[in-house]
Amino acid sequence: MGSKGVPLEDIPSVDIMTELLRRMKCASKPDKRLIFIGISFYMPKQLTIIKDEYCLCHLSTGDMLRAKNDEDLAVGKGKLVADEVVVGLIDEALKRPSCQKGFVLDGFPRTVAQGEKLQEMLQRQGTKIDRVVNFAADDAILEERITGRRCPSSKWQSLSHEIRTS
Repeated sequence: MGSKGVPLEDIPSVDIMTELLRRMKCASKPDKRLIFIGISFYMPKQLTIIKDEYCLCHLSTGDMLRAKNDEDLAVGKGKLVADEVVVGLIDEALKRPSCQKGFVLDGFPRTVAQGEKLQEMLQRQGTKIDRVVNFAADDAILEERITGRRCPSSKWQSLSHEIRTS
C-alpha cells in the first residue's frame, strides 16, 4: 500500500521509477531550509528552480490552509487563522518524505509573533533555517503589476497615466 492507501500495483511503473530516480538524485543533495518572503510575483519561477535543484518541498501556507478546508480554520470567511494552527500544519507537513531534504516555506512567517512560533517549533525538531530570501521590487514595477491586473489592456495606458500624475 502507498502512503495514501493506493496499492502500489495500481500505480504505473513509470511513475514509481520516476519517483525512485528523483529520490536517488536527491540523496546526494545538501539539506536546505529556506523561507521566501516579499513580493510574490517574483517567487514562482525562482522557487521552482531552487525547489527542483535541491529536492526541497514547497510549503505554501495559503495552499496548505485551502487544502485543509476545515471549517474550524475559518478559511475563506475573512477571518485570520490562529498562528498555532498554521505552525501545526507546517509541523505536520515537515514529516512527509518529500520534505526529507528540506523545504521552502512560502508566505510564512509574516509577523514577528509568527516567526517566534515557527522558531519554537523548529527548535523542538532540532531544525534551523538556512536562509531567508526577501524578494523586493521598485515601486514603479509594483504599480505597473497591480494596476495591470485590474484593468483591461485598452484602459491600462489611461489609468497608468492617472496614477502616476496623481
